[in-house]
Amino acid sequence: MPDSEDPKQVNNNDLRNSQFGGGLINADTVNAGRIGGDIYNIHLGQQAASENLTLSQNQRQRSQQERDSLEKAYVLQSQKVASIRTAWVIETDPSRKFQYEQQLQAEEGTFKEVADKLDAVERQLQADNNSALDAGANIYIERPPIEDKCYNAIVQPGALIRVKAPQTMGKTLLLEKILDHARVQEYQTAKLDLKLADADILANLKTFLQWLCIDVADSLDLEPQLDKHWQEVFGLNKNCTRYFQKYLLSKTNTPLVLAIDNFERLFDYPEIFPQFCLLLRGWYEAAKQGDKIGNIWKKLRLVVVHSTESYPSLDTNHSPFNVGLAIELPELSLQQVVELAKQHGLEILEEQGLEELMRMVGGHPYLVQSAIAHLKSQQTTLEELLRLAPTEQGIFSDHLRQQLWHLQHNPKLEAGYKRVVMTDAPVRLDTEVTFKLHSLGLVKLVSNDCVPSCDLYRQYFSTRLG
Repeated sequence: MPDSEDPKQVNNNDLRNSQFGGGLINADTVNAGRIGGDIYNIHLGQQAASENLTLSQNQRQRSQQERDSLEKAYVLQSQKVASIRTAWVIETDPSRKFQYEQQLQAEEGTFKEVADKLDAVERQLQADNNSALDAGANIYIERPPIEDKCYNAIVQPGALIRVKAPQTMGKTLLLEKILDHARVQEYQTAKLDLKLADADILANLKTFLQWLCIDVADSLDLEPQLDKHWQEVFGLNKNCTRYFQKYLLSKTNTPLVLAIDNFERLFDYPEIFPQFCLLLRGWYEAAKQGDKIGNIWKKLRLVVVHSTESYPSLDTNHSPFNVGLAIELPELSLQQVVELAKQHGLEILEEQGLEELMRMVGGHPYLVQSAIAHLKSQQTTLEELLRLAPTEQGIFSDHLRQQLWHLQHNPKLEAGYKRVVMTDAPVRLDTEVTFKLHSLGLVKLVSNDCVPSCDLYRQYFSTRLG
């Protein structure tokens, strides 16, 4: 939303006697109950501001207002779609049923736009939370021997490194260290952040693969030349492979490191995800060949970063998730948290105090760094910070609210996590629910069962979901 505009309330209607979609559906006739509330002007076509920029206080306030407006619009549109779907199901006249179907498709499209916009604003606010901790928040604490394993692997021909950890565990910082090490070796590097990919880019496999080719070429300061190297007679994966083999990799004698961050974004795109995984696995296997083609692909080094396992079904022979070097970032140990406090210039906080902090938030890097940054600024004492931590007055309130939003907008996740926080024993959940909760950093896995990631989450969510 432009800085000059605030969400403006248009009306506050009781829609019990209203007709939706040009008069096609009356809410009362489908027994939908009350469908009403505040309706807001939502600028659906606008993209969220860059997630790499810290918002000013006024911008953040406007983003929060926009989020609140979108949440209301989301609920209202959801109810509207449900009413139209009910009418469509019970209608027996073929002509009117067809009209309902057309209207339902249109309203579901609007609903998706609202949901996408709301997700973009949430990501923007999350990114701002991450960057607002001060420059010290970008301190990476090494977790040996992980770093040396990555450095040794990236110099191997045809390497594939898979970095996995829940959100805000330091994956991107580790990725940057791997890329820095590669640059010291005078390798070329290209980084693809799938979180920043527009929905239009993910519309279909062809658009996505061509975007990949152009983005990597741009990272290498090369002209795209898709017209020359992309021939419609070939399949999509074959075209992308030819582009890398005959153009990008043949243009250099030095290795190229292609890093793909936030790979899990593709899990929700079934047209793209399995085919792209097959493509990456094919490139990895091509580097094993002993011929001229194999020598070309040996120059490509892949780093894939994701926040959970690949819960969409994949043939093991077509998956990049069971080959190469697997790295799973653990939480910080007490000794590493002590080192982190020292690097923040907070030597005054004794080890006993850090142990108390870790009893609340565990060794989660984002939560620990957030607490240390606030303690360093002397905005609060450790005792006060811990007392208010699981409340709306605490320093983690925005983070907790965003996690709550994810749960409330996915009933399966909400129901599953309620079970987890309301019992002291590990809980067995549906596989996909388990992976998604782990991706959000809300659970730790004990064998195949789930427990809350930290006491902060248990206290906060047992109250909110109870």
